[in-house]
Amino acid sequence: MMEDKVYMATVTQVNQYIKQVMDKNVVLSNIWIKGELSNCKRHYSGHIYLTLKDDGGVLKAVMFRNSAANLVFEPQDGMRVMARGRISVYEKGGAYQLYIEEMQPDGVGALHVAFEQMKERLEKEGLFDSEYKKPIPTYPQTIGVITASTGAAVRDIIHVLGRRAPYVKVLLYPCLVQGEGAARNICEAISYFNREKCCDVIIAGRGGGSIEDLWAFNEEEVARAIFISDIPIISAVGHETDFTIADFVADMRAPTPSAAAEIAAADASDILRQLSAGRDRMKSGMMYLIKSHRTSIARFRLRNPKDRIDNLRVYLDGLQREIVHAWRVKNREDRNKVALLNSKLHTLNPSNVLARGYCMATDQKGTVVRSAGSLSTGDEVKLMFSDGKKDCEVK
Repeated sequence: MMEDKVYMATVTQVNQYIKQVMDKNVVLSNIWIKGELSNCKRHYSGHIYLTLKDDGGVLKAVMFRNSAANLVFEPQDGMRVMARGRISVYEKGGAYQLYIEEMQPDGVGALHVAFEQMKERLEKEGLFDSEYKKPIPTYPQTIGVITASTGAAVRDIIHVLGRRAPYVKVLLYPCLVQGEGAARNICEAISYFNREKCCDVIIAGRGGGSIEDLWAFNEEEVARAIFISDIPIISAVGHETDFTIADFVADMRAPTPSAAAEIAAADASDILRQLSAGRDRMKSGMMYLIKSHRTSIARFRLRNPKDRIDNLRVYLDGLQREIVHAWRVKNREDRNKVALLNSKLHTLNPSNVLARGYCMATDQKGTVVRSAGSLSTGDEVKLMFSDGKKDCEVK
């Protein structure tokens, strides 16, 4: 009879053994797992620690910084995702967990989730508020265009402006509109136009495409560059049904690049019609004024100028009499006031009071003595009479 073999090992050895077994498992080395996120926390180091769960269980997971940096959306509790990675043992904790290398929302594309997350966040910050929208100038002299130097967008913009507004100068800043470096290139273009102050309005956009193609206009740095621009910006990204973050931040959204060109500058034919209508109104106004003045002149000619002069003389004589009378009344009132003030001044004059037999005592500092109790035996005081002063000593 064979005896059961018993192994003796430390905790560390057991954990290491289990880790080796799991690391050699082909299924667990590269597996997709669906679940709901919970306890999702992004560490200051850049690592993301989370738990995947479903109705039957939970699985701890970690996504290290290098993999987390490639996420286009922000993982949040309650979000359903699909995560790919390997399952291994964390030896010190004695627990197995999923080491995630790739993650995407379950059922909705990662870019769509990232779009909604950024839209909600920037909207809360106020970047979409109408109070920050700058007015588009009606008659710009120069229009800056930010788009690819080749493609339908730039051709449509130049064609529309050439047909509708040949009086407008167009400055093109050719840049990338998709792929790596596109967002940074767009920001540089916006910064250039603002720094040089060489245009009155900016059109930024491109032709239509997938959400991946349009993603440069969903980048946060582009949204913030549009928001801080001193020059008003018209977004013209994609077709009528395409919306980007740039559309919400821009001062005005155009459904297509051609529509942006129509918005940016008034039609020259419309301007000519307005000028013609204005000229007609001015002509009518001038004719009315001429007719009105002719009527006034004719009415004035019917009057005798001498009668008008005589009436004015009578009116002036009456004014003169009123002025003289008013001056006499005012002069009499002022004399009475002066006499009354002289009387009061004479009564209140300290010299006149002293002349009636009073005297005024002051101490050595010249302060008036108002009470006998403020003096002590031996104090020196000065008595002032109407005809002079005497030094005295209190006894």
